[in-house]
Amino acid sequence: MMNSLSLEGAAFLAAKDASDHRVLIISLFAVFVVGTLAITVWAGRQTKDATDFYAGGRSFTGFQNGLAISGDYMSAASFLGIAGAIALFGYDGFLYSIGFLVAWLVALLLVAEPLRNSGRFTMGDVLAFRMRQRPVRTAAGVSTIVVSIFYLLAQMAGAGVLVALLLGITSEAGKILIVVLVGIVMILYVAIGGMKGTTWVQMVKACLLIAGTLVITVLVMIKFNWNISTLLGAAAENSGMGSAFLEPGLKYGVDAMTKLDFISLGVALVLGTAGLPHILIRFYTVPTAKAARKSVNWAIAIIGGFYLMTIALGFGAAAVLTRKEITDSNAAGNTAAPLLAQEIGGGADSAGGAILLAVISAVAFATILAVVAGLTLASSSSFAHDLYVNVIRKGQATEKEEIRAARWATVGIGAAAVLLGVFARDLNVAGLVALAFAVAASANLPTLLYSLFWKRFTTQGALWSIYGGLSSSVLLVLFSPVVSGAPGSMFPGVDFHWFPLSNPGLISIPLGFLLGWIGTLVSKEEPDVQKYAELEVRALTGTGAH
Repeated sequence: MMNSLSLEGAAFLAAKDASDHRVLIISLFAVFVVGTLAITVWAGRQTKDATDFYAGGRSFTGFQNGLAISGDYMSAASFLGIAGAIALFGYDGFLYSIGFLVAWLVALLLVAEPLRNSGRFTMGDVLAFRMRQRPVRTAAGVSTIVVSIFYLLAQMAGAGVLVALLLGITSEAGKILIVVLVGIVMILYVAIGGMKGTTWVQMVKACLLIAGTLVITVLVMIKFNWNISTLLGAAAENSGMGSAFLEPGLKYGVDAMTKLDFISLGVALVLGTAGLPHILIRFYTVPTAKAARKSVNWAIAIIGGFYLMTIALGFGAAAVLTRKEITDSNAAGNTAAPLLAQEIGGGADSAGGAILLAVISAVAFATILAVVAGLTLASSSSFAHDLYVNVIRKGQATEKEEIRAARWATVGIGAAAVLLGVFARDLNVAGLVALAFAVAASANLPTLLYSLFWKRFTTQGALWSIYGGLSSSVLLVLFSPVVSGAPGSMFPGVDFHWFPLSNPGLISIPLGFLLGWIGTLVSKEEPDVQKYAELEVRALTGTGAH
């Protein structure tokens, strides 16, 4: 009888602890959401015209924009997906961090300054400067929306697994409801606050993410006496894979095909950043090209520091948690960082563990909300500015009509992201983001570089490059193991894949460049040499820039 009462008492206390933890978690979530919505409403009142809505009035400094770029770039893939990939695959998982960071050199050296000088609000502005407006703006708008939705999938997947873990939600209906709620908050951020609101939310989120990651890093390093070798050794031993955990090949070196998959992933990560729409539009929020360069320098410093700390996140999770604990929570490892925070804070039954889990999870949730807001803003801006104003209305829309179109586009794109996010809940978010990078590098980057640096480039070349790179990358993804035919696929119960690689970059990126070149050579259109000369002067000197 006493044993029975003791067990009942222990069960009651455990349930009470779990309830208290959830109250704390929900409270922190609510504080962040309410606080950022207040910032959004304030920023919305400062939004008077299209320049305010799309570019924040070009009023942000290099440091502020660098912080916002960091907030935009350090997504759920960085915080949840990379930590999970390292925890499960060791060295091969850390390759994501390296690829994401190195990619910024391409953006800094080739894109940031010329793009800021050449365009006004979107990538379509750069292309339309020297080519036929309606076809290239249509292509740029379609590409921007597709890339943004691929990226949004990753954030929605991260939101679903994170909040489900924290609130103890196991039902599929509950997980779907979480994705829907994230979508609603995302739509409110963009529709009300525009670029000003989104930028301030991203700056707040970047500070929270760096602070939260720093706390976990310090606690992990204290646990292992500030000795990286001890940490890596413990991770290798606890992983059950021994020294192979710290060597190349655990995920990408199994056979010739996985090695090709790694090369494809690396190319996509390094080239993809310079073609991501939500990153490109950030260069228009600063007043000068010099500020654009400075913002990228700040972003590299902040993002580089963060990716160094992913060593402690990923290998720390592998050292203190078993592989089964990680995969039981989420098969793709997306909850490794929150579980590490709980364990390093004192364990599941401790107040410290509960508090750290709640704080880190709130930070991760903030990360997701800020990034989805940036992505939605990029795609809705492209729809309104490129498609609605310049293609559908042929330049005859007023600024008020343009902003209204952007807000309605926000609702539509948010709904599409929610619908697709429901099916992507169990995929690794770092892998999903890598697909977005591949699509961006295949469709956007070749067209941008050709337009900025090749005098002979024509409208036909731009269309072939965008549509060819976009369709080939999306087609290869649809028929890859990411969608079907593998245990971790989006639809694991069916198999219609024929493309063997998980990332299409190795094929689709060279194809995007090749099609742009061939399309230009076979085009009967004479390139506008005078317009190119004007674009070149503007891109390199800033003369005539908006």
